[in-house]
Amino acid sequence: MKKYFVLDTNVLLHNADAVVSFADNTVVLPMTVIEELDKFKSRNDELGRNARRVVRQLDLLREKGQLGVGVPMDNGGTLRIFTERDKLINPGLDLCVADNRILAVANTLHDQGETVIFVSKDINARLKADALGIAVQDFEKQKVNFDELFTGQRELLVAADLINSFYKDQELVIEGQDFVPNEFVVLIDEVEPKHTALAKARNQTTLVRLNADLDTVWNIKPRSKEQRMAFELLMDPAIELVTMVGQAGTGKTLLALAAALESTIRDHRYDRILVSRPIIPLGKDLGFMPGSKDEKLAHWMQPIFDNLTFLMGDHYTNKKEESDSSVRGKVDKLLQNHVVEMEALTYIRGRSIPRQYVIVDEAQNLTPHEVKTIISRAGEGTKMVLTGDPYQIDNPYLDSSSNGLTYTVERMKDLALHGHITLKKSERSNLAAVAADYL
Repeated sequence: MKKYFVLDTNVLLHNADAVVSFADNTVVLPMTVIEELDKFKSRNDELGRNARRVVRQLDLLREKGQLGVGVPMDNGGTLRIFTERDKLINPGLDLCVADNRILAVANTLHDQGETVIFVSKDINARLKADALGIAVQDFEKQKVNFDELFTGQRELLVAADLINSFYKDQELVIEGQDFVPNEFVVLIDEVEPKHTALAKARNQTTLVRLNADLDTVWNIKPRSKEQRMAFELLMDPAIELVTMVGQAGTGKTLLALAAALESTIRDHRYDRILVSRPIIPLGKDLGFMPGSKDEKLAHWMQPIFDNLTFLMGDHYTNKKEESDSSVRGKVDKLLQNHVVEMEALTYIRGRSIPRQYVIVDEAQNLTPHEVKTIISRAGEGTKMVLTGDPYQIDNPYLDSSSNGLTYTVERMKDLALHGHITLKKSERSNLAAVAADYL
């Protein structure tokens, strides 16, 4: 039996390919959805681009028949725009609200005896539909199982002589484990658990020692084995894409910036450092901000400035005391000389970025398509680092399973040019660690 999938506007704005993602079933777009797409199509952000792409797809389908009746699609399904507003069966909703008009379409088809599934990224809309007795679902494409997300490391119980052999030969071949490239493996003596070794997978069977020169990066010493693993990925030029997941205070941004400064200023592997993050406020938006682009960005990039100030302070100079103005001057000099650049993600689309160390902070607030757009900007010799906390998502239509960061981790984990690590322990302060665990 064919199903009728009634799509909410936010599904199309999230993924323009949603129209053709339901196989040989009927996809229904209420007229209200078309009206809402019209409001978004003139915007210059990702929502506007998706709206325009959907409208173009519908225009091509229009040539095959009448959209109000139903037009066949290449996947065997049918696309229909529901236009019969006078025939809506209103279940008691205020039809002045756009979401309620969309729900009324689903309710009308449901009352006509059709098998209807209402698809929306809006939890509240799904709750309403469920209350009306209509089957509901989130848009499942580009989602991963967050509870089973690849962590970037594993523990392995082995015989003591294997650990001794590993220390002696600097590598170890273990059959039957199917390691992921650049996955970290903690070898543990099955008799004496304190006898351990830390290794990295070169391929599916071979483990190698970590780089002994990376115990300190930009005068920052790792405080946990996960931070040490992070440096291994962040400082390896052969690993072109690094993803780091961790709760607040685990050091994601600080480690990435330290590695970027070390690789760019001391090792000269890259021409400059490009740092960006989604502009999504915590709490009520402050609205329009005066000033130039750099002055506007300064408000959103303050966490980056905080980390740069720390890195350019005592840890950089090895001095016990240094005036705040002197440290700030060093940070300003990095910006003035374009060694470090701050950029809004809005301006990255269309660019080609060669020989740069790119850090995208708070990547959990990006959609999978936005992450794809960013990564595809990488030119020759560029390294990309995505950091974020999937438990702190401010985008109303994303969650821990559907955001671009976790999607990238799962999709890219089998590639040798990608490395991932999940940072578990907060190192910011005891208070920060307690807040992350208990609040």
